[in-house]
Amino acid sequence: MPELPEAETIARALGRAVSGARIKRVAVFTPKLRTSLAPLVQSKIEGRVITGCRRRARYAVADLDDARAIVFHFGMSATVRVDKVCAPRRKHDHVEIEIEGERAIRFNDPRRFGSVEVQSCGNDGWPEGLAAIGIEPLSEAFTGQMLFSFSRRRKKPIKELLMDNAIVTGIGNIYAAETLFAAGILPQRRAHELTLKECNLIVRHARRILRQAIQLGGTTVHDFKSVDGSEGKFVQKLKIYGKRVCGQCGGQTAKIVLGGRTSWYCPCCQH
Repeated sequence: MPELPEAETIARALGRAVSGARIKRVAVFTPKLRTSLAPLVQSKIEGRVITGCRRRARYAVADLDDARAIVFHFGMSATVRVDKVCAPRRKHDHVEIEIEGERAIRFNDPRRFGSVEVQSCGNDGWPEGLAAIGIEPLSEAFTGQMLFSFSRRRKKPIKELLMDNAIVTGIGNIYAAETLFAAGILPQRRAHELTLKECNLIVRHARRILRQAIQLGGTTVHDFKSVDGSEGKFVQKLKIYGKRVCGQCGGQTAKIVLGGRTSWYCPCCQH
């Protein structure tokens, strides 16, 4: 958390707020988050213009006018917001990027699992550090046939396969749980047991759920907030994640741990 819809929500809001603004100053208030912040300070992005913002996987990418980009990763609980420079810093504000208009992009991360890095963009136009991640689930490349092919020799649970960023990128615990519930498939089913029909179902529901979550600004379960402080409203649409009662049959749900993450499912509706 945040997952794909939350990163998309942040990237869109950040783009609306800062596109076209010139960077005036960079300040950090801790030496390290998930990665060191020293390269950010040394990157000499002062004077560069933010040309736009976009998302790749769970990253928000603020493009600069010199073929580089500021890459934000939100870990478990990080948020980014745009404040007036004169507004007091909050606890856990670790990075401040001052821009024109007496404003500042502030990166807040209580658990310090996030990161803020400046990366050069490769031939594909994306930051080089994001080159090895998998297929975007909202792209045309994510198909039932693709998922079926990847699953053939894999005995790991299908939920773990969906959350493997080297294969499909951006589907985390919440949306994998909701997708498999909608498809009627148990999260612990071995990937190689799935039929092509089931893989088509998974892809169809994943796309639908991710798009709906983006429309509703993501999911706020604990910490997530967008750039303007608003919370994600897809939490109101959750059918299985974190639920004691199934949102479809009304029966008791169950949960297990897969890949170190708690997985909710309905023993009646999923097979």
